[in-house]
Amino acid sequence: MGLRILGIESSCDDTAAAVVEDGRWILSSVVESQAATHAEFGGVVPEIASRSHLSAMLPVVERALAEAGVGLSDLAAIAVTQQPGLIGSLLVGVGLAKGLALGSGLPLIGVHHIHAHVYAAQMEAGEARFPSLALVVSGGHTALYLARSHTQLELLAKTLDDAVGEAFDKAASLLGLPYPGGPALSRLAQDGRRDAFELPRYRARPERPSFSFSGLKTAFLYTLRGGDATAPTPPPEAIERKADLAASFEAAAVDALVRPTLEAAQRLGVPRILVAGGVAANRHLRAELGRAGAELGFEVRFPAPAYCTDNAAMIAGLGHALLTAGAVGDLALEASPR
Repeated sequence: MGLRILGIESSCDDTAAAVVEDGRWILSSVVESQAATHAEFGGVVPEIASRSHLSAMLPVVERALAEAGVGLSDLAAIAVTQQPGLIGSLLVGVGLAKGLALGSGLPLIGVHHIHAHVYAAQMEAGEARFPSLALVVSGGHTALYLARSHTQLELLAKTLDDAVGEAFDKAASLLGLPYPGGPALSRLAQDGRRDAFELPRYRARPERPSFSFSGLKTAFLYTLRGGDATAPTPPPEAIERKADLAASFEAAAVDALVRPTLEAAQRLGVPRILVAGGVAANRHLRAELGRAGAELGFEVRFPAPAYCTDNAAMIAGLGHALLTAGAVGDLALEASPR
């Protein structure tokens, strides 16, 4: 029997627990989504999220242990998301992890949420290859990292304003699409023309990569207004060619991710590109970066869609790497939103 880690994730609005063996084999992965709860507000309400975690966390952990067929005595450690995220949500997961560690005597491991997303892509790839370039794309994060090991990540670039996932959600909201907006917009885009509307792509200098999506959001809004910045925004029911608009927006957003990522990979000479985070499930991004990366000789890896969004398998997986590296915390472990 290998080293089995219980992972706990509560950084935003998904309550998750998982058991992973030897950092790779997922014995169970349970995610309790709050999407329906937050849908009426068009986004995550932090207070509601933390309260929902309080009621869901323990049942989710119990289910993960049951599905894996293990008890606390069969585990080597407990790993929990420590940062970054919504502080109220993080405190629920960290508090439960501390209680379980205190009661069982198991080691407690604090995990960085973004680093865990990168690990999810490495889990999918199987054998790790370092250094690798990691693109993390979600509703709250858009950044490039140089991964020198599972536990050594160097930030190379990040968004100057909005995260790409937030931009997808805003565009979807303007089109009247249901929450969560990003997946809804992507589904609609499949029926549209990607060159139907001309939308801008932010271009940073290759030697100083960065991302920006505020200009794309503004241009999309003005396009809906017929090119008149002072005109009122039309209600969703009055918008025509929605599929073309969605496809054009998606094409612009994906292009703004693919180009700087490939430029950075060429400059650094890394063999593998890892893509992680909720937006890594986007089919157009997977197709375009996969195709363009292969043409340039890069191995491009995405997690399975279920492990792109927040989950605890990635927390337990990275927890294994931290445990074997001796990076174990204690009951003084603190949650941090940053």
